[in-house]
Amino acid sequence: MIAIIDYGVGNIFSLSSSFKRIGANAVLTGNRAEIEKADKIVLPGVGAFADAAFKLRETGLFSLLREQAEIGKPLLGICLGMQMLLDKSYEYGETEGLGLVEGSVKPICDYIKKGLKIPHIGWNSLSFTKNKSELFKYVNEGECVYFVHSYHGADCDESVIATTEYGGTLTAAVQNKNVYGTQFHPEKSGEVGLNILRAFCEI
Repeated sequence: MIAIIDYGVGNIFSLSSSFKRIGANAVLTGNRAEIEKADKIVLPGVGAFADAAFKLRETGLFSLLREQAEIGKPLLGICLGMQMLLDKSYEYGETEGLGLVEGSVKPICDYIKKGLKIPHIGWNSLSFTKNKSELFKYVNEGECVYFVHSYHGADCDESVIATTEYGGTLTAAVQNKNVYGTQFHPEKSGEVGLNILRAFCEI
């Protein structure tokens, strides 16, 4: 069973629908017992980093997610959920993240050509780094996924498993052992996104 973390800041309907489409048993939950029982965890998220961090702490899920990741349970963060995996964010001040992937969250305006639209919204191709991650075993280099973001993972070169180009190179996905993160939305990325979710289900 896959636990999709419900903490009030995720685009959870389309994510739940995507798992259902590929035949995966995914449950939307904020219940500690259910999360501990799950085989895998997905952390979605849209909106502001500080608000999401506050809600995770308020619900007790912040420490629980750390515990589950540290015992080796596969964890996938999506969009803001990916950013939450990093050490900290500089969005509207400095906020501590889960610290499961080394790095920080910084505005993409510092990494792209001036004049490009922010937030970065749309379809962009993936370039894989180092050894291709098992998360992308059903995805080919250059296939496109859907992004909506103004911030991205920085200072995390050792953990980057995919990048994308938008007037500069941006972090598209990260991995630290059993912890994975995608800046893009697999649940909004058509068949390519479904293939990424399939691969996660098989990890």
